[in-house]
Amino acid sequence: MKRSHALVALAALGLAAAAACSSDPAPARPALTRDEMLDPATCKTCHADHYREWSGSMHAYAADDPVFLAMNARGQRETNGALGDFCVKCHAPMALIEGATKDGQNLAAVPAKLKGVTCLFCHSVERVDGTHNAQLTVARDAVIRGNFADPVPGTPHRSAYSPLHDRDKLESASMCGACHDIVNGHGVALERTFAEWKASVFSKAPGGATCGQCHMSQSAALTPVAQTVEGVAARRRHSHTFAGVDVALTPFPEAEAQKREIQAFLDASLQSALCVSTAGGTRVRVLLDNVAGGHGFPSGAVQDRRVWVEVAAYAGGSTIYQSGVTDASTPIAKTSDPDVWLMRECLFDAKGAEVHMFWEGTSTDGNALPAQVTFDPTDPRFYQTHIERVFPRAAPAPGAADRVTMRVRIEPIGRDVLDDLVATKDLDPAVVRAMPTFDVGASLEWTAAGAATDVVIDRLPYRCVTKTNFNVQADRFPAKERTRCKP
Repeated sequence: MKRSHALVALAALGLAAAAACSSDPAPARPALTRDEMLDPATCKTCHADHYREWSGSMHAYAADDPVFLAMNARGQRETNGALGDFCVKCHAPMALIEGATKDGQNLAAVPAKLKGVTCLFCHSVERVDGTHNAQLTVARDAVIRGNFADPVPGTPHRSAYSPLHDRDKLESASMCGACHDIVNGHGVALERTFAEWKASVFSKAPGGATCGQCHMSQSAALTPVAQTVEGVAARRRHSHTFAGVDVALTPFPEAEAQKREIQAFLDASLQSALCVSTAGGTRVRVLLDNVAGGHGFPSGAVQDRRVWVEVAAYAGGSTIYQSGVTDASTPIAKTSDPDVWLMRECLFDAKGAEVHMFWEGTSTDGNALPAQVTFDPTDPRFYQTHIERVFPRAAPAPGAADRVTMRVRIEPIGRDVLDDLVATKDLDPAVVRAMPTFDVGASLEWTAAGAATDVVIDRLPYRCVTKTNFNVQADRFPAKERTRCKP
């Protein structure tokens, strides 16, 4: 969402705001109007770092995302307009509030300042009215709500403290949750990130963590939050990149930085272990633990996510077994691999047929990794997130492997979902080619001669490797099988 600063009006606004920011805070300054504050570029004048981070975030991208636009266009068409403002309530809330759109079908003509999840939208939320579908009350008083109880007086806008904007307050998660839990018109909970967090140990004090504490990292250094305002106290500033798993698929600011943050986020998401037995053939056990996620993994639009495990076993340089290995021509959800461990949500229509489009779903069935519910290792529930899967699922692979590799992979939106949108001519095929596949957590390699932990599982000797604190001798729980989306 490239912002133009060539317009005379905006240039004049920038000069006025700059003058206001740099003058003596005591005299009365011309307060920014709400109309001026609707434009995130106005905020850039004093909050350059915040703006830069936001400009490359999925919040800024929300109304330009081609997958969102394709799904909304198709949904409006297939429901004869009944979808209404379902999508834009979260993807372009200020455009909806200001009357610039009713259903998101005209977003190409909507002013850029109203598109996406903007500064004024988030910082104007005064009340959370529900747990899903953007049930929020947005004030029109031009007061910027934030996490500082002592906002600087005399700045170009009025400020107020709000616990909803304080990442250190558990109630702040409810503001994020209002848009990150979605229920469709059939009453199906399509996205349950907030509900998952509430059921996890991370929603409990002490020791918990809010959405902002994970997705808005805080700086170690003390710096002025408003870079051009004189006399502003130095504070710890929190990031506005909102890194998660979704990624820009078309040219967009900060694209490479966004991918790096996503990868760093995913690197810390899961703990894993790889156990191999070569007694009477090769058996592989993969253990995953969603130890760091404050919700299930994957989360969000789980019906669209594709997370799977790739395993390969070798003997003397030859491949004797593999699972989860795919190429650009075959979406992982359509693989013929009978052993693939695919973690996702399956969405079904009223007749029990699998569907991809959220407005069609009347029921779901999924096998996402559960979130941690206790930090107490003496609690029997502590190890219930140790999820195990055996490869092959039937007889062991013939031969004794001398090397086995494992990695967890994720497509933010599955290629099968994107192909479905291409088939109805709602999505450019180039978007499918732009969808990246990320690795999640540490990739593991087991070798017959390498250091490993010896354990006995089902009366067979295994040797296990891990790069984390995974306790391979602790209780393990079998993965829920959901390799085919059939009711």
